[in-house]
Amino acid sequence: MRILALDLGTSSVRGLVLDGAARPMPGALARRPVEILIGGDGQASLDGPAYLGALVECLDELAAARHLDGVELVVASAQWHSVVPLDASGDPLGPVLTWLDTRPSAPAGIAGPVDPADYHRRTGTWWHRFYWSVRLPWLRQRCGAARVRFAGLVEYVCGALLDETVMSISQASGTGLLDLRTLDWDPEASELAGVRPGELPTLAPLAWHGRLRSEYARRWPALRAARWAPPSGDGAASNVGCGCYDSRRAAVTVGTSAAVRLVQRVPAGVELPPLPEQLWRYRVDHEHVVTGTAFSGGGNLYAWARREMRLPEGPALDRALARLPPGDGVPADPRLGGDRPPGLGPAGSGALAGLGFNTTAVDILAGLMGALCLQVAQVVTMIESTLDKSVQVVLGGGAVAASGWWRRSFSVALAPREVRHVRNPEIGAVGAALVAIGRLDGASGLERIVRTDEDESATATRSDHPQYPS
Repeated sequence: MRILALDLGTSSVRGLVLDGAARPMPGALARRPVEILIGGDGQASLDGPAYLGALVECLDELAAARHLDGVELVVASAQWHSVVPLDASGDPLGPVLTWLDTRPSAPAGIAGPVDPADYHRRTGTWWHRFYWSVRLPWLRQRCGAARVRFAGLVEYVCGALLDETVMSISQASGTGLLDLRTLDWDPEASELAGVRPGELPTLAPLAWHGRLRSEYARRWPALRAARWAPPSGDGAASNVGCGCYDSRRAAVTVGTSAAVRLVQRVPAGVELPPLPEQLWRYRVDHEHVVTGTAFSGGGNLYAWARREMRLPEGPALDRALARLPPGDGVPADPRLGGDRPPGLGPAGSGALAGLGFNTTAVDILAGLMGALCLQVAQVVTMIESTLDKSVQVVLGGGAVAASGWWRRSFSVALAPREVRHVRNPEIGAVGAALVAIGRLDGASGLERIVRTDEDESATATRSDHPQYPS
């Protein structure tokens, strides 16, 4: 059996083919960059039809190379929290709001949840601009349509490709409208969102699988009989792809953004574990929850610094960073993209301090990267407060895979915990496949998890490394 894994990220769309054990097949990868529209008012949006077109191009490329032959299952790791208003035909009424968009605000005169603490426990979220409870009323005022349906980016894309449109439990949990215990839309959250009948996606039942529409089955005949699994939220998939599928290990992943997460087995209907007030909680699937937090800065910090300060690339940058011990660099606030919930800092909240005439561009880059390490360490401590034990930390994602300096900085910030890393840059795609085939025990598909100081030469930044934002 072969598995087609789709990675529907913020800055790129990727399709890759895995074997039956969820290991990537050599050369079976297609990628297209995605342009995100950034505005000074906090806008961070995507063009839905262009995004769909990029995915179609990836599948065309894989089909032309015969990589889709033998594919029996299609899985997806897709960005959480996006939302787009659709008309009755499923066409977008405007751009897709991404997780990075900070413009939505709550309607005037609405007080929010009756019991915020209980709301947080049930939904794992807050009444916040990041979630559909605030985003849907804001969008409704702007789309100007009498009839509207709301979907995430992945539901729009799959709705165009498949014969049935549903929303996975994992994706639904990222909206902030799902009761994490009952696995149904939360009445109070839906009321705050102003939801009307028929406006929310249908939730995928436990054994759901989709099929291609006839026109796409003709375009990609190798996928005609393939089953499409419910998409996984990218954060949940990345944890599993890092080998962090239970409470022994917390994953720190750095792609476009960065996040700290812990997976626990909590089947539907079972009482949820304690949840610190500063952390969110979503669903991996019907059997598991994932708890943690995320930051607006990650590989995008590196990309911004490299672009704006014309930093050297490859070995030259490695050598420059190597001269700075972890923890050095200018004092920095890495919130260039604003706060993720529950914070409310707007886009442009980043800052640099202590600049002098001897400050270099590498000092600034190191300060931004190091500041993120310290944020991560604080969250790991918060997660451990609910477990009464220390966790092993596993680093994953393209940014830390490509930078030995950043891995060492994380190790210093997280000491005395054991810190390891996974080299595979496709942790989201592999994780989504492992969820779909029911192998959250990590027995398949995972590369060896190694010490952060092990085989540095194999993972050092190279001039041909993939772009840091995933």
